[in-house]
Amino acid sequence: MAETSSKIQTFTAGLWKENPVLRLLLGMCPVLAVTAAVKPALTMGLSVIFVLVCSNIVVSLMRNLLKPHLRILMFTLTIATFVTIADLYLKAFMPEMSSSLGPYIPLIIVNCIIICRAEACASKNGILISIVDALGMGLGFTATLVLLAGIRELLATGMFFEIAVMPKWFVPWAAMGMPVGAFITLGLILGGANIISKKVAA
Repeated sequence: MAETSSKIQTFTAGLWKENPVLRLLLGMCPVLAVTAAVKPALTMGLSVIFVLVCSNIVVSLMRNLLKPHLRILMFTLTIATFVTIADLYLKAFMPEMSSSLGPYIPLIIVNCIIICRAEACASKNGILISIVDALGMGLGFTATLVLLAGIRELLATGMFFEIAVMPKWFVPWAAMGMPVGAFITLGLILGGANIISKKVAA
């Protein structure tokens, strides 16, 4: 029972308490760069989940073999392997999406979230808890990206997931599709998250 409770806490931590974007402010480049629409944001999130889970599994398996002076190098090589797989998959099967995301898929290699979870969790725990941790963090990251992208796409185009949902009289806010829209929306979401956290803690 205690073990199950621990896994649940590990999973839910990534969704809110230790959400990579809202609470830890990690991996902010793709958060700002690929959230003009939901589809690229969701694709980025799913790619990060894939890399997180796979790299956590491999790091967990080799944790007892890691040498202190080589661990960051091994983390990076492991992460780079799975990022390459994700990048090549998108180029082969989703070329338009791959082109839309540009360099941000390869840049997952240096995403602080991936290295952070490898160091903080996978290098110290077994496979199961490492997978649970990766899924929680990955889903928390993806949910935040989709929330941010959903707000921006809706206000910038009147659509959600490229489906028109706003009434005909709605006037799109062009700025929401620009970088300034990303900063403003993220700032408001972070402010809202802080308010909610303070109310929960009170």
